[in-house]
Amino acid sequence: MSHMVKLLSVATAVPPNCVSQRDAAKVAHDSFSARYEDFERLVKVFESSGILRRYLVRPLEWYLTPLGWAERNQAYLDGACELFVDAASLALADAGLSAVDVDTVVTISSTGLATPGIDALVAERLGFRSDVERVPVFGLGCAGGVSGIGLGARLAQSRPGSCVLVVAVELCSVAFRLDKLTKENIVATALFGDGAAACVLRSQEGGLAGIEFSGHHTWPGTLDIMGWSVDDTGLGVIFDRAIPPFAEANMRPAVEGILARHDLNIGDVDRFCCHPGGAKVITALERALSLEQGNLDHERTVLADYGNMSAPTALFVLERLIKVGLPSRSLLTAMGPGFTASCVSLQAAA
Repeated sequence: MSHMVKLLSVATAVPPNCVSQRDAAKVAHDSFSARYEDFERLVKVFESSGILRRYLVRPLEWYLTPLGWAERNQAYLDGACELFVDAASLALADAGLSAVDVDTVVTISSTGLATPGIDALVAERLGFRSDVERVPVFGLGCAGGVSGIGLGARLAQSRPGSCVLVVAVELCSVAFRLDKLTKENIVATALFGDGAAACVLRSQEGGLAGIEFSGHHTWPGTLDIMGWSVDDTGLGVIFDRAIPPFAEANMRPAVEGILARHDLNIGDVDRFCCHPGGAKVITALERALSLEQGNLDHERTVLADYGNMSAPTALFVLERLIKVGLPSRSLLTAMGPGFTASCVSLQAAA
């Protein structure tokens, strides 16, 4: 273990169908207003979400047709493969590497099923070696991108010199449901989009930043906060408790506990890089972490441009922070099903 594991590159990708929030709101109105009596109150979330546009794996009209599990999962498979290839290719090129250099692939995804996994489906197309180690990870939801970097760093550290490719790809839109007349389903249609992000990790000199440590905190009795329900039609979103007030009340002590295990405190973090789950979540995190309102500016910009893409979204924020220059220490944070907070500390390259 001669060197800290380094982040060599971060790259992102989105599908081709860009949908404005105005058009999405119109479709939701046409689809739900006559069938859900509280719709006019809920439709305000399309304006208050902080989202201007999102990218979807299929054209908007596709979501208005009768869809079952088979059609939805096929859309997931098609879109996830394309996005995986796009994001991975960009990340490898930015690192000055190719697929043949990859020793381990960590694939983070919770919005569809693929067996063999997405990594295997695209292996020949990308050019992975026959001895590449595949590590598919399911069920982390919005925390997946941050958790994936932590996992990838530990794998890279265990085999000094090995190259680890981490890819987070989510097609949240395949879970849009016109048949579920629930508050959480309507809110989901206002928040979620599709996208992918990839990063390359290696134990070596140089790189964009070093992976200092990672940590997690799972709150007892919180399994009902976020997740998927499953039925013959497909996946259905579960939001059984409001996330912004939970984040404001509970995120700080969780982060403090993770930092304390490494003899650090919140004052030692120069910049938090947070998963932007929604406008209210961003504001709640600023309050929880005692940040000035507006401090999480890149989070708001990513949310406006892409919506909440689940696992990849925090890496979209990281990509923007890298472009403007990382401070000495950044802490990536995200919350996901469990209910769990995931953190990764980055030290900027000297």
